[in-house]
Amino acid sequence: MNCFVPLPLCGLIAIVANITAPALASDESRRPNIILLMSDDQAVSTLGVYGNREVKTPNLDQLGRDGVVFDNYYNTTAICMASRATVMSGLYEYRHGCNFGRGPLPAEKWRSTYPVLLKQAGYLTAFAGKFGFAVAGADPADDFDFWGSGGIQSSYVTAENQTMSAYAERHPHSTLSYAAFAEDVIDAAVDQDRPFCLSISFKAPHRPWTPDPEFDDVYDGVTFTRPPNFGREHAGHLSAQSKQGRQWARWHQWGYDADYDSVMAQYHELIHGIDVAIGRIRTALTAAGLAENTIVIFTSDNGYLHGAHGYGGKVLPFEESSRAPLMIFDPRLGAAEAGRRCEALVGNIDLAPTILELAGVSGPSDVDGRSLLSLLQDPQGSVRDDMLLMNVWAGTLANTCITVLTKDCKYTMWWYSGRGMTPDEDLFFTQGDPFEQTDCAEDPQHTTKLREMRVRYDRHLARWKHRSVSDSYYKRFNVLFDRSVTWTDKAGLLE
Repeated sequence: MNCFVPLPLCGLIAIVANITAPALASDESRRPNIILLMSDDQAVSTLGVYGNREVKTPNLDQLGRDGVVFDNYYNTTAICMASRATVMSGLYEYRHGCNFGRGPLPAEKWRSTYPVLLKQAGYLTAFAGKFGFAVAGADPADDFDFWGSGGIQSSYVTAENQTMSAYAERHPHSTLSYAAFAEDVIDAAVDQDRPFCLSISFKAPHRPWTPDPEFDDVYDGVTFTRPPNFGREHAGHLSAQSKQGRQWARWHQWGYDADYDSVMAQYHELIHGIDVAIGRIRTALTAAGLAENTIVIFTSDNGYLHGAHGYGGKVLPFEESSRAPLMIFDPRLGAAEAGRRCEALVGNIDLAPTILELAGVSGPSDVDGRSLLSLLQDPQGSVRDDMLLMNVWAGTLANTCITVLTKDCKYTMWWYSGRGMTPDEDLFFTQGDPFEQTDCAEDPQHTTKLREMRVRYDRHLARWKHRSVSDSYYKRFNVLFDRSVTWTDKAGLLE
């Protein structure tokens, strides 16, 4: 394997000016380091770079100013297990079949994930934090040079994460322990003269909210501005199906109705800890002389509802839960690319293809995602016309659904018709109505758009029918999601 040799920034800018990024990525003497940083349950509205002036996220905001900020990034399944399997594989959930109650990621799918392929290509690979899913018949730790995972969920208490216990004395709270882990990986990459791919999945800000006491005073006494769609007075236009199960109950259970400021202070305090950790990681890159050839990606496995329309949690296809932050900083592209915004429609299916192309490593051709490398070069470009969001988690069958999303429009079919409910459709124009306060599905002025979105929906469902995993659970959605099948025929599949 060819060794990684860092170049001065001025030399890299000159090179980028004359050749494309894919060619640069494939040059074995300058393979970039790649860091993927993922938070857990972080809404877009929690960062200054996304418009929130009440939060303290200086390092994350700086990352956005240094790179490209994506304004229309969505997690195609807004729940951690399925989302994380999608991030690593580039596949929609119905194609990898990994989610709570469904089972682990199949071994053959794991072998095509970005960390496995990068390790085969000579990268030093490392993972720390919440892994989020199991792999059938294999231990994913075997495919990393450095392993600091706390398992499917992990703990905020560093000492309870066995593979991270060496950091417990210095960093008893897990968030900052991951920065220390990253510092060690960076040092090892320098010692071994190898390019590295480091993936860190913070537990924060997932519940139960347990912030690092070091940051207890950061949001002391802060009053947080509620979004325009906050509260159940804004939920009358939404489907009865979406109000079944945990997300509706959590409005009360988690205190959004009665103690919003206290709840949000804990949540934002956890994110502030992530921000501090990311600042330390970037400082370590600079100290090691690797900052100029290290791509840094930040995202979250899904968003969070926080009382929007009277919901808590995630899972549902609304903007607050399915949309998430995404920032990518590639220092090799030079200062001209810094601080740019990208409005293209992108999703978590795109991260694996992007990472592989940035590294110059060939990946599987039969994935659902697309590399975002072209958007780093030209943020005004596009990689798709529409994309699929889905909730097929077994927790509450009544609110399973498929959503088809374009850059400016969102269509959801709520198929369930039991317990007095009838099938329902949502049609939101998300560009002009980002808080989804006006459902246009029954508005005669938007009949043409409704028909167009139904066609897109049927086209995606046809792909689902043709390409989903063989698991009978996913196969029955071939019928349940079909708009042309009667409720009588669907009900027989629920027994």
